[in-house]
Amino acid sequence: MNTSTRFNATARLLHWLMAVLIVAMLFIGVGMVTSVSLRPWLIDLHRPLGIALLVLAMLRLVNRLRHRPPALPASLPRWQQVAAHASHWLLYALMLAMPLIGWAMLSAGGYPVQMTASWVLPPLVGPDPTLYALLRTAHGALAYLLFATVLLHVCAALMHAWVHRDGVFASMARGAGRLPEQEQPEQ
Repeated sequence: MNTSTRFNATARLLHWLMAVLIVAMLFIGVGMVTSVSLRPWLIDLHRPLGIALLVLAMLRLVNRLRHRPPALPASLPRWQQVAAHASHWLLYALMLAMPLIGWAMLSAGGYPVQMTASWVLPPLVGPDPTLYALLRTAHGALAYLLFATVLLHVCAALMHAWVHRDGVFASMARGAGRLPEQEQPEQ
């Protein structure tokens, strides 16, 4: 069990950077399917941001495995602790799966993943219209799951910040540590 009361600086930096990028990607994704005039520009933005998120997610996972997160407060019911751990691992899985599925989808569709004018990523799979359709459906469905999971994550964080006031939010927001359980201020 980790006795630290806060996330390390790398975890906090990656968390907030990825939070901004994931929210941006969700809006870009919606814009891609709703706007005809902005679609090409948004696609050109979506691809490299997705790969950047993949790299950041891998860095974040390595950091998480090397630096365990702080323990949740003992006062938190067991089912909430289980839900918190499950939702975090679901977020990691989605942060890795979404860009990989997107990259494979584009590969199956015969579309290059253009990072810059001269840098194109290699295809993950060969052209296959059926696989493209399957991966496109999966990418869209997982985007909805990611959106729902992010909303639940934000709601839980705000519950810790505004209702429980147990330091869980502060340990990620600014790295302020929680007081040990026996030293928690009276409410």
